[in-house]
Order: sequence, then C-alpha cells, then structure tokens
Amino acid sequence: MAAARPLSAAPDAIHRPASPARRVAAMVLRYWYLLRGSWPRILELMYWPTVQMVIWGLITLHLSAESSWVMQAAGVLISAVLLWDVLFRGQLGVSLSFLEEMWSRNLGHLFVSPLRAWEWVVSMFCMSLVRTLIGVVPAGLLAILLYEYNVFGIGLPLVLFFANLMMTGWWVALVVMSAILRFGLGAESMAWLLVFLLAPISAIYYPVSVLPEAVRWLALAMPPAHVFEGMRSLLFGDGLPVIRLLLAFGLNGVYMVLAGALFMVAFNDARRRGALLQQGE
Repeated sequence: MAAARPLSAAPDAIHRPASPARRVAAMVLRYWYLLRGSWPRILELMYWPTVQMVIWGLITLHLSAESSWVMQAAGVLISAVLLWDVLFRGQLGVSLSFLEEMWSRNLGHLFVSPLRAWEWVVSMFCMSLVRTLIGVVPAGLLAILLYEYNVFGIGLPLVLFFANLMMTGWWVALVVMSAILRFGLGAESMAWLLVFLLAPISAIYYPVSVLPEAVRWLALAMPPAHVFEGMRSLLFGDGLPVIRLLLAFGLNGVYMVLAGALFMVAFNDARRRGALLQQGE
C-alpha cells in the first residue's frame, strides 16, 4: 500500500489564493444574493423608470398634437427619459452597493480578506449593470404596450448609447465614493445630488444649442450631451453621428481614469486613517 502523502506535499491548489476573477465573482454573487432576497429592492428598481416612462409617454402624446418637433420623431422624449435613467441607475447602482457596506460598517471585514480595491469596484460595476437592466428593460417593454414605441428598435446604436451612459454613471459614482471616504457619511447625499448636476448640461430633452453660450462648452465637455445629441440625430433621420460617439467614449475614458485615480487616493487615505473600520458623519 502506498504511503500517505504528507500534508506538506499537498497540491499547491490547496494553498493558492483565489484569482482576481474569482474574488470579483464572489463579490458579485454576494450583492446578487442581497438583491434577490429582497423583493422591495427589485420592485423599487423597476418602479421609478416605469413611472417616468409613463409620465413622459403621456407628455409625448399631448405634445405630438401640439409640437411639430415632437411629431418629426416619435418616441424622442421616451427614448431620452429611458436613456437618462440608464445613467442615473448606473451611478446609483454602484453608490448604493458602496453605501450599504458603509452603513453596515463592513468595509473593514471585506479588506481583511485578499480582496483588492479595484476588484471590489469591478464587482460593483457588474452589479450596477444588473440593477440597471432590471430597472430599464421592463420600462422599455411597457412602452411598446402602452405607446407602441419600441426603443429597442434603435438597434446597435442603442448598445453604444447604453455603454457610454453606464460609463458616465460609473465615474460619477467613483467621485461620490471618494467624497464619502474622505468626508464621511455626511457626504452620502452626493449619491443623489451629483448626477443631477449633470442633467441641465446633458441636453437630455433639448439640444445643446438652446443652452446659454457661456455654458455650452461645459455641456460639450460632458459625454452625456454627445450621447443625447446623437440619439436625436438618429431619431430625426440624420443618421448616427459617429464623431459624437467617439467623443463620448474618449471623454468617458479620460474621466474614468481620473475618477479611478481619485478613488484610489481616497481609499488609501481612508485605510491609513483607519476610516475603513469606522465611518461617521
């Protein structure tokens, strides 16, 4: 009979730490189980996009009889409100996952493990995508039933618009998390406020040209303005403005790098101060 293998000779796999992909997947599952186990959270995700879509759909029906601009592109306001909700939900999906860890004072427990900050952020990005789809897709399907408008008929450009707005939501969330790590939970209201600072200059329901000339340059420096201008151009039959999409992706890439660097500085500072273990107001 062969001699038993000594414990020290056990396969390396027993002692090998989990890969980054496995750690990210574990965190995504953790957030998914929290979401799946709470039907009020799932209902809330679908409630607000649906209510906004219904309201703006009714406004569209009214304006279509009064405004030639709305008549030229059926569903332009419905598309705008659904795409805006992608940005808002994308940002809030990350910020809420972060705040739940803060409220439960769980950050210290998370980072006792081999989990790295960037892996945690990626897992929150993944969960943000899930939350956004849960919220926006049912509202888009309901628009087909109520108003006979299919936003999914936009096709591939819709995917590009969606990707850009998700990226914008993510880097805004990184700025929010950086502020909370630096200033404490007293800054948590930024999770709801900061994204709405972008709304007036994002050209959601109107073109950039109607903005005061003094702030027009600021709008063009923000990726959402290019996305919504591109959406209107497409719906009004002028074709897909590729240059605008490339500008949006480029700006999002720059802001993502800057926001990521800001988050890492704030995270390392919080770790050095011991703020990960106890966050106050």
